[in-house]
Amino acid sequence: MRTIYAPEALLADGWARDVRISISDAGDIESVEAGKSRGDAEDAGGPVIPGMANVHSHAFQRAMAGLSEHLGSPEDSFWTWRETMYGFQKQLNPEQAQIIATQTYMEMLKHGYTAVAEFHYLHNAPDGKPYPRRTEMGLAHLRGAELAGLAITLLPSLYAYGNFGEEAMLPAQKRFRISTETLLSMVKELRDAAGGNPDIRIGVSPHSLRAVSPPMLRDLLAGLDSIDADAPIHMHVAEQVKEVNDCLSWSDQRPVEWLLNNMPLDKRWCLVHCTHVTSTEVERLAGSGVIVGLCPTTEGNLGDGIFPFLRYRDKGGLYAVGGDSHLSRNPAEELRWVEYGQRLTLRRRNIAASPEKPSVGTNLWSEAASGGAQALGRKMGRVAPGLRADLVVLDANNVNLVGRSADRITDTLLVCAGTQLVRHVMVGGTWVIRDGCHASEDAISARYREIARKLGENPARS
Repeated sequence: MRTIYAPEALLADGWARDVRISISDAGDIESVEAGKSRGDAEDAGGPVIPGMANVHSHAFQRAMAGLSEHLGSPEDSFWTWRETMYGFQKQLNPEQAQIIATQTYMEMLKHGYTAVAEFHYLHNAPDGKPYPRRTEMGLAHLRGAELAGLAITLLPSLYAYGNFGEEAMLPAQKRFRISTETLLSMVKELRDAAGGNPDIRIGVSPHSLRAVSPPMLRDLLAGLDSIDADAPIHMHVAEQVKEVNDCLSWSDQRPVEWLLNNMPLDKRWCLVHCTHVTSTEVERLAGSGVIVGLCPTTEGNLGDGIFPFLRYRDKGGLYAVGGDSHLSRNPAEELRWVEYGQRLTLRRRNIAASPEKPSVGTNLWSEAASGGAQALGRKMGRVAPGLRADLVVLDANNVNLVGRSADRITDTLLVCAGTQLVRHVMVGGTWVIRDGCHASEDAISARYREIARKLGENPARS
């Protein structure tokens, strides 16, 4: 047992002063007491907030940051960006994937993420042939998370078709191809490899409605239920207008509409993006218990559009944030753009606030942390007994936080997201970031620089 003292901490019911947090040897929070003296407790060294879950990660794309910003076509879009990504991923082997993931996960930790959902679809070798061990690339991500000290929910992705109606895959997609049976066997093998490690969870990610058929999706869910009836299920949905139009041509229903009408959507599901949805879909989503995974820095970079966040939140919808292509590895930056996207659309300020809960920063951080915990199937997201001790300590001496207290702390974290405000980070009772640094940072970054140099020389090899 150890005890941490925080001069201020964001608890489930808001900010509190003089908080003692007792943590078990297993890394769980045993008790939280406010209004207590420090006594013999370890001083956290600043305000404490709950760790954040990154609900949508394609770790390998972090190495692409900045390589797709040259005009390739007057009509550049998500679909032309995708061609660049397809060329880039052909270069990657398991060792490189692990090095990129380790760097990416370390950077997440330094900004306050304490867990990640890795949406993993690079199953095969670059030539499309299976690795001798089918879980080779998945295990590379588990090793990367372990080296960084980040908790991970690994989501091997079912990917079988190139578009709706079981259209054949493109040659560039051959790394992604996998059958339902093989994917379920991978889930079992990865669960065995995890060996009960509390920092590892395994779920699945049917890639999208354009990449799986309805029978495959139903077989996947049935097979997953026989392995783990509580395992998380994540899926890309309605990110692009073309995707919505193609789905209408295929089924006479929009993607979110089809899922609501045909799948048992509940708290296990995280639907990523949902950018293009109707008012009716928003209301039905909000009542379903799913998490909508928002990735605004990536959605902005790709020109996806803006999710109708205000209406969804007003209807009680649950949400979380993810880094997706990892142009940002900072949860405060994602949350800032959730809010700013609404301000730009509605031409108003302080959207995620109300007279009862007036702090935009506190509301967004607390709600996204709680939603992220649900999406990852992890006991985290609040500083409360019975949950994992995933704690983020902010730097009270940072010029942006001097003189700030309670809600003003989280409000400042939101608007000053470009500044390094995180001082320490704890994952499952273990400090992994101290004074803004990772213990293995130099070695991790040195390995990343080596492969980034090689990959950058030919970023879109076809």
